[in-house]
Amino acid sequence: MSCDHTLGKLGEQLAAEHLEADGYHILHRNWKAGRKEVDIIAGKDDTIIFMEVKTRSSKYFGMPEEAVGWKKEEHMRRVAEQWLERYGKGVRQIRFDILSVFIIPGCTPEILHLEDVF
Repeated sequence: MSCDHTLGKLGEQLAAEHLEADGYHILHRNWKAGRKEVDIIAGKDDTIIFMEVKTRSSKYFGMPEEAVGWKKEEHMRRVAEQWLERYGKGVRQIRFDILSVFIIPGCTPEILHLEDVF
């Protein structure tokens, strides 16, 4: 397993724990529709949230949330459509969020939850 993959999985785990502590109910992790996936699908109140988790250990390439571009947005929308077709009966509200996880060894991870980003 590569360092990037390991870092990404750690970021996803930290993000899921952060969400659960904030009252979110994790429905799926790494849910796929074909070759596209959404990192976390969660529910809170009357809303289903499709979330992308981006993790970095350095600011060399910018902040984690800056790595989510229009192509990823389109992938998330398509996966959301598939998920809603399968599980979405009665769902009234959805939104798309980004969880930015910044991990520096020896420091407390920083998690920024950006809601309703597109």
